[in-house]
Amino acid sequence: MAKRGLEWRQDNPNYMWFTEFGKPKQLLTRGGAISGNAASTMNVRIPSGHPEGYLEAFATLYSQFAAVIRGEGAAYEGLLPTLADGVEGMQFIMASVASSQSRR
Repeated sequence: MAKRGLEWRQDNPNYMWFTEFGKPKQLLTRGGAISGNAASTMNVRIPSGHPEGYLEAFATLYSQFAAVIRGEGAAYEGLLPTLADGVEGMQFIMASVASSQSRR
């Protein structure tokens, strides 16, 4: 009977170590563990280095924005960013760049 082991940590979920008795450890990465095998990569939609919730976060935002545009977004009032939030963010960036340039 072959003896193997897996080592995985929830705080670093994109990596898993695979060890087969008498052989060196192999680092398996999400979306890249077995790059030549179509079955292992066909369901990976997230770019390497991005956490699992990456696409879901955008999908949630897009569906909420769509609901607001359709006039069905009362439940999201105050939760989604506004034009004023965008302007405030741009003002922050401009102030940061100006501060950096003046070395203050």
